[in-house]
Amino acid sequence: MRVRPAAVAGTFYPDEPAILARVVDDLLTEAARQVRTVPADTTPPKALIAPHAGYVYSGPVAASAYQRLVPVADRIERVVLLGPAHRSPMRTMALSSADAWATPLGEVPIDAAGRARLAEAGVPVDDRAHAQEHSLEVHLPFLQRALTGPFTLLPIVVGWATPDAVADVLDRVWGGPETLVVVSTDLSHYHPYDEAAALDHRTAAAIVARSVEVVPDEACGAHPVTGLLAAAQRHDLRVELLDLRSSGDTAGPRDQVVGYGAFVLT
Repeated sequence: MRVRPAAVAGTFYPDEPAILARVVDDLLTEAARQVRTVPADTTPPKALIAPHAGYVYSGPVAASAYQRLVPVADRIERVVLLGPAHRSPMRTMALSSADAWATPLGEVPIDAAGRARLAEAGVPVDDRAHAQEHSLEVHLPFLQRALTGPFTLLPIVVGWATPDAVADVLDRVWGGPETLVVVSTDLSHYHPYDEAAALDHRTAAAIVARSVEVVPDEACGAHPVTGLLAAAQRHDLRVELLDLRSSGDTAGPRDQVVGYGAFVLT
């Protein structure tokens, strides 16, 4: 069995299993205190948008998205995970050939049937794009702690693909309430705190409005985000902003910050 090993454990998040589990659980618990309670019988969200920086910076905001899974944790069986390509620039998208992805919390099996469906549609397999990419990996510990049952993973690195191309891929693996789509993105990068806050509020408003005009200068995951928003238009999903902060609010200085947003699509 081919396993994609954790590439950023020990840098973006703890590499010791017990410490990692405690960190994620504490983030989820604190996020749940900050938002209204979601009824346990609610329909599972169809998609989340969450950030992918080191946990000390973006973990609290990511937890604001993942806490929405806790009441429906036993009902999600497959996660389609899309994130931007930071290390391997590409024009389209890329699948992983691995049979499972590993974190310090264990291995997550790959959705082989979904991968085959996308491969038949022309999405290539490129392990180089996945080998060191953090934008997907950092979400796995949150999924492993928030979901109570076994689930499969379909990881997709997204390059300079159009919104419709990404939406077409999502439609092929859309599934029902058992399938969750997660899109990974940070927001503005390296602006002063107040300037970043203004930029990120505009970007968040565009995402809530399901605009496909979000660009990489506003969100490093703009291509998977706009693809999800195009799919949201097709499926008439509602987008809700859950959290909007920056590294200046969490663990960094305020002269140059990175913005983070958490959104749920229902």
